[in-house]
Amino acid sequence: MQNRLSERLLEATIISIRWERVIVHIDVQLKYKDGALPGMDLEFYAVDKSFAVGALFQRKVLQEGLVRLSLNITNTGDCKCLRMGSYQLYACNRQDILAKCVVDPAVVPEIENYSRSFLHHNRGRGYLVNFYVSEEDEAGLALLMHTMDAAKVEMEPPSDTKIMKSAITGPLITLRKNAGRMRWRYCYRKYVKHYQKRQKTIMFMTEQSDKIGGNLAAVYKRICERGLDKEYTILFSARPQSYIKQKRSSTKELLKKLAKCDMVFVDDHVPLFDWLELDKRTSLIQLWHAGAGFKSSGYSRWGHIGCPAPVSCHRQYAYGISGSKNIAMFFSEVFGITDEQILPTGMPRMDEYLDEAYRREKTEELYQLYPACKGKKVILFAPTYRGKNRGDAHYPYEMIDFGRLYNFCKEEGYVVLFKMHPWVREGVPIEDNYKDAFFDVNAFPNINDLFYITEILITDYSSNIFEYSLMKKPMLFFAFDKIQYSFSRGFHRDYEEAAPGKVCYTFPEIMAALEQKDYEYEKVEEYVRKHFDYIDSSASDRVIDWILLGNLPEELKKGLQHNQDVLKRIHSLDFSVLGHV
Repeated sequence: MQNRLSERLLEATIISIRWERVIVHIDVQLKYKDGALPGMDLEFYAVDKSFAVGALFQRKVLQEGLVRLSLNITNTGDCKCLRMGSYQLYACNRQDILAKCVVDPAVVPEIENYSRSFLHHNRGRGYLVNFYVSEEDEAGLALLMHTMDAAKVEMEPPSDTKIMKSAITGPLITLRKNAGRMRWRYCYRKYVKHYQKRQKTIMFMTEQSDKIGGNLAAVYKRICERGLDKEYTILFSARPQSYIKQKRSSTKELLKKLAKCDMVFVDDHVPLFDWLELDKRTSLIQLWHAGAGFKSSGYSRWGHIGCPAPVSCHRQYAYGISGSKNIAMFFSEVFGITDEQILPTGMPRMDEYLDEAYRREKTEELYQLYPACKGKKVILFAPTYRGKNRGDAHYPYEMIDFGRLYNFCKEEGYVVLFKMHPWVREGVPIEDNYKDAFFDVNAFPNINDLFYITEILITDYSSNIFEYSLMKKPMLFFAFDKIQYSFSRGFHRDYEEAAPGKVCYTFPEIMAALEQKDYEYEKVEEYVRKHFDYIDSSASDRVIDWILLGNLPEELKKGLQHNQDVLKRIHSLDFSVLGHV
């Protein structure tokens, strides 16, 4: 489509720029030069120097004549980062280019302060977004947005020792790694060709554990209950490859299995898929375990240690899942895919959790395992870990006033179960004289089962609030390190606003909340309303029906098609008329 310049020129003035994680927000004041206000049906594009469209901004009307433009720079709608280049912003309607966006003179002195660098590849590379005011534009103070991916460079001449070490190890290691990956890619393509006549073969795969569990196990169990295991060939791969190096024979066997598959279900990041692109006939489905906590992951924490590269495993997902349409954007941001690709099936692992017969059975089992809980009120202390990863995961137990908590328990008839994150190896330091009220239950396999006998959950940034919220019981949030945690991990939404309970920043505040029964419980109902489209035991069925069998609800189909139509229209736009102005 060839766009044309409008005769009735619009003034589009940028009055503010701000960042929200990987999303840049730009507020634009609009008016025609004759003083009239435009309609709010305009579209805003980032157009590069060759007049190609890099992105369509999302638009929100703030008030008459004022819009907020938003762009996720890790995903411009096609599951890719905004490509490298220099962009200017244009306001358009369907046929006309109405205005180039210029910067308010009051904003100009601060414009470069809005630039951001997002480090990745272990901070060896960085995706840069720089803002300038164009110096060569007759239209005035036009905004120039420049993006590039830069590698780390040496600022000083390297020492003899460093040169020698680099010559011996650096390039050789890189060469070996790349050669190994090329060999595995070749093997995979050869296996794909060999198994090209495959039909109805699926695989449940994890690289985080040596056994299939959680959502994967729930979906597989339901497939068998429905007799679909007789229609499909079902394969499995469970390797702790994310933290234990695997043998070559293991990788070779995995590649053979992948080559046979029409569909692969995974439950977390798969490092192999960061560099191995699956055959286009194979759909990769992410059944991530997290319901909806606060911690940023994936592209939501771009720029932090351990974040993904611009091209990663996540970009290959055909679909992910969530508990509701309202929270789909949290997952799509994490994976760098579109909102429409996140299907609100609910979490399959919760099918069993919500089954009343299972609940009765597990409750009885828990009282047999922990008889001290029977007839008492139970507090479950279940925070997430601190540290960068599995290797250095820990919890600062010194932040807990065990003495004051114990006295409260004895006076009020409570016991406390301590369930730490599985990565925390150090046990809870419970003194002998506290062991009639405090219990370390880290050995108990499934935290969800503990929720059945829990009266109050004390946590911090963990996603365990997702399951617990359905118990309709109070929660407290012990966020003593919120500032540090926010900086190192990042939050994908406002912590205080989203926490379904009272947020406490010191342990005395936790104790005061317990003593005064001040839980801000009203937040729980709102949390459940927002996070669950379905509260039933049919999430596994929805995954099977919608994804495996391809029977997506019509509304979801339309959303996916609309996204494709928008991309097609954007790619057809022609701004070359700007080159003749």
